[in-house]
Amino acid sequence: MSSELYDEKKAADIVVSSRIRLARNFENYNFAHVDRKTSGEEIVEKVYLAIVKGNRKYEEEFNLIRIESISEVDRLRYVEKHLISIMLSNNTKTGAFVLNTEETISIMINEEDHVRIQCIVPDLQLDKALASAYIIDDLIEKDMTYEFHEKFGYLSSCPTNIGTGLRASVMLHLPVLSNVGYIGGIKRVAGQIGLAVRGIYGEGTEAKGNLFQISNQITLGISEEETLKNLKNTVVQIIQKESALRDKLLLEKKDEVEDNVFRALGILKNARIITTNEAMKLISSLKLGIALNLIQDISLEEVDLLISSIQVGYLHKHFKENLVEKERDIKRAEIIRGQVNRRRK
Repeated sequence: MSSELYDEKKAADIVVSSRIRLARNFENYNFAHVDRKTSGEEIVEKVYLAIVKGNRKYEEEFNLIRIESISEVDRLRYVEKHLISIMLSNNTKTGAFVLNTEETISIMINEEDHVRIQCIVPDLQLDKALASAYIIDDLIEKDMTYEFHEKFGYLSSCPTNIGTGLRASVMLHLPVLSNVGYIGGIKRVAGQIGLAVRGIYGEGTEAKGNLFQISNQITLGISEEETLKNLKNTVVQIIQKESALRDKLLLEKKDEVEDNVFRALGILKNARIITTNEAMKLISSLKLGIALNLIQDISLEEVDLLISSIQVGYLHKHFKENLVEKERDIKRAEIIRGQVNRRRK
């Protein structure tokens, strides 16, 4: 990754986060989707004990959360924060997850696989995320034996995860590439080299707010190191293209860019009713304005927190009531006005 080609400052304006997920299953147990009742609870207990046993730091840092013990709103909130999957949130019988206090590491138990170790870090730090995942992976493997085949690698309930069991992904904000119609081409090229371009919540979801996940699709016949190298090289090329188009847009159409950014800001500051899709679109323009230094009194980190604060689960939890759609749109606008106007006083 050449320093002449890779501008870390511009990359930080485009990369939201990096995520690593390791899928693992245990010997002598049926796959989780086949046998949820008989061994599910036993697996939950053994995985949690393997992580915290004999280590006071981990015992204090990690909490075991059973899906059946939390409300539907809380389950939705964890999904919105990318800490658990929709599939796990629906497993109220044996589903559980072990979560660290910083909410950067989530070990999902009895989802599609017995265990899915997930680490999320800011910026383009896939190696750091993988290193954190390996620590948890080794702790579990000390006490339990993984289902592993000499030829095929780690076995999984889904054939697409056989091999390394590794899913690496990077969340990118690509407003200009999206607006000029390049995303379709990126998806086609990515597919040819074993990568996928998906929406904000992964497979089968749309790209709200011009947020896209780039991830590997191949886990068999390729090492973890090769997987990360291929993904990083592709992500860097996408970053370079988005960055170049941003510079060109600002140079050639500055007035139009400023108009779009400040119109978005004006609506966010004053709207009384706003849907999730409209808010995400406007927030995308706000993020672009911050990245281009058109807006300097709001940070990208604050905008990312705002994105989290306008989701359905957050609104239900924050206002402590089940809101119908129109009520959510009103409360969402209230949240946005409060946060955006507070920062600009």
